[in-house]
Amino acid sequence: MKTAITELLNIKYPIIQGAMAWVADPDLASAVSNAGGLGIVGTGHDPVDVVREKVEEMKQKTDKPFAVNAMFLSPHVDAVVDYLIEEPSVKIITTGAGNPSKYMDRFKEAGIVIIPVVASVAVAKRMERIGADAIVVEGMEAGGHIGRLTTMALLPQVVDAVSIPVIGAGGFGDGRTMAAGLMLGAAGIQVGTRFVVAKESNAHPNFKQQILKAKDISTTVTGEITGHPVRVLRNQLTKEYLSVQKSITSDDNPDFSELERLGSGALYRAVVEGNTKTGSMMAGQIAGLVNEEGTVEEIILDYVSEAKRIYEDRGHYFE
Repeated sequence: MKTAITELLNIKYPIIQGAMAWVADPDLASAVSNAGGLGIVGTGHDPVDVVREKVEEMKQKTDKPFAVNAMFLSPHVDAVVDYLIEEPSVKIITTGAGNPSKYMDRFKEAGIVIIPVVASVAVAKRMERIGADAIVVEGMEAGGHIGRLTTMALLPQVVDAVSIPVIGAGGFGDGRTMAAGLMLGAAGIQVGTRFVVAKESNAHPNFKQQILKAKDISTTVTGEITGHPVRVLRNQLTKEYLSVQKSITSDDNPDFSELERLGSGALYRAVVEGNTKTGSMMAGQIAGLVNEEGTVEEIILDYVSEAKRIYEDRGHYFE
């Protein structure tokens, strides 16, 4: 299934795994790479020693291409970037939570493929100007931190605005949606929520079950008042959070301390501890499409086979 992304990254299928904090570990990422997609190791706020351990583990688990996600809001980002540039096995870096321009020259000198995540046409064009090799365009259907535009509206506008390959993210829950993304001009898709429930995923079983039980209206968006909206599954935490958020909406000088208290450690509680009441269960709107676990390989082949069938039914063919 050749596209500009499979050619650029030397992968079999144009499916990229999202860099989900506490979920995107070497077990999941290596499984995605071994199955023909691009596995991504999430680093979040990890110190450089932890990042090094994750990369070393990846090297033991796969000989296929993989990426490491660099979070520019991390207090350890400079040390992490220094290590990633020096580590010869790291050939692809995805970026988030900040502007990679400070490091771009060094990335390019090291021959690393750089793929930022963007949520607008303007940022996509800026990333192309500073040397990004491809971009992930994330719509508000996605789980976790989101922008304000839908994938359906944003993706084709970005495709028209840049000449580098575009990866669609947010709303890709099966082969039908994958085919739609490719028809909109994407060279690949990024998958998060469906990989959370993969058998190789170490996300807590309680969290997985909440995704498997989710319906079309099971997610909500918190944090809009702070300027950092996050899509999650509804639970006791979101009810409390939205109540507090509503109470401070009219304040001229809003105090976000209670929101910060509610959100502190909430993702860890969901993913690692399995707390489905006060944990932040980040998941996309496609959660309602996810009704079984499956191995990573089964998930990827399900996407690809359905997308190919849809294309071929309409007289289009992949190599």
